[in-house]
Amino acid sequence: MHRLLHPTSAPAATGFFQARTTINGVAAVCDPLGGLFLPESGTLVVSDLHLEKGSAFARRGMMLPPYDTLATLRILEAVIARHDPATVISLGDNFHDRRGSAVMPETFRQMISAMARGRDWVWINGNHDPDGACGLPGASMDELCHAGLIFRHQPSSVDGVGEIAGHLHPSATVRRRERSIRRACFATDGKRLLMPAFGVTTGGLDLRHRAMSGLFERERLVAHMLGRDRIYSVRFANLLG
Repeated sequence: MHRLLHPTSAPAATGFFQARTTINGVAAVCDPLGGLFLPESGTLVVSDLHLEKGSAFARRGMMLPPYDTLATLRILEAVIARHDPATVISLGDNFHDRRGSAVMPETFRQMISAMARGRDWVWINGNHDPDGACGLPGASMDELCHAGLIFRHQPSSVDGVGEIAGHLHPSATVRRRERSIRRACFATDGKRLLMPAFGVTTGGLDLRHRAMSGLFERERLVAHMLGRDRIYSVRFANLLG
């Protein structure tokens, strides 16, 4: 891929290439499956799962393929198996609407319960699911201070130092062999980090979008883009506008 910066990439034990970074001095690993692992505290962070999106659309008379929850949970199983975290934090919009966790089929509840067994599990409330998770393991809260960082759904417009947030679904575009490639990404300037959306049917917002304005020091901003089996780390100045 053109203009990609590889010094931050390191092979995981499985052969996948992850990217190492720091957020306000705390070491972190960006996984190509879309999870952020904090090795010092054994914490795995995911964001914007949007579980039960298909069923939410169906309740409104719009049909989507009904496989989104299963596909997203399978990927979550894989990233948990890879890192074996002590704590899992899901950064809001865990469900696509307020009813999602209540109507989720028992099979999926059992999958989540199995993943949470022996771990601390935190559901951060999002704008899609402000009432928290219903009948699932773990605690629901609006934000969490943990491992020297603050975890919330929507990034703060006042002070983002040490913040890991979701909500905006960052993505970035580069040019490769005369065509543009757009991918979801982790976005960080070393002070705060925005998570990519983890849900399989969730779109992305380009880092140059006005909603991202003022969140980062752009001269330090790096997009850690999700590839099939590796992370590609690209400086903001090298992204397509």
